[in-house]
Amino acid sequence: MSVHASVAKVPGPVLDGEFLGSYLETLSMVERLHRLLLDVVKDEFERIGIIDINSVQALLLFNVGDNEVTAGELKTRGYYQGSNVSYNLKKLVECGYMHHQRCEVDRRAVRVRLTEKGRHIRSVIAELFQRHAAGILSREVLGDMRLADINASLRRMEHYWTDQIRYIY
Repeated sequence: MSVHASVAKVPGPVLDGEFLGSYLETLSMVERLHRLLLDVVKDEFERIGIIDINSVQALLLFNVGDNEVTAGELKTRGYYQGSNVSYNLKKLVECGYMHHQRCEVDRRAVRVRLTEKGRHIRSVIAELFQRHAAGILSREVLGDMRLADINASLRRMEHYWTDQIRYIY
């Protein structure tokens, strides 16, 4: 008998409808927040006249920052699920937002880093996020809640889901 089969037979805590409903609401909220973030970036770009890249590409530039990374590293980080990282990197190179260079050790891998134009987009996004953070504080959007506590809870959810993917119960 496998370990997974024996674990599956162990009864878990009794699940009440309220907790399940809250969990489903959390899942929906995470998805909506991600889409809203993309819309916020898109709106900012339309406002300032940046039309040659999309929100996903802008966030990719923001997250690469001052690092030099491979497409594989970006995929591994998991920021871009549902988007084609290779396509977006190719477009960013074509539009002059990123440099690319074959890796000396593994010639199949391509390392990318931001150009000056890419660093400009990164600063636009950084300023946008800074304005948002200031607005959240000044309007007391979170009340007494601390972002550190919210992040800690979300990190625990991330670890739980990662364990589920890896079959660690």
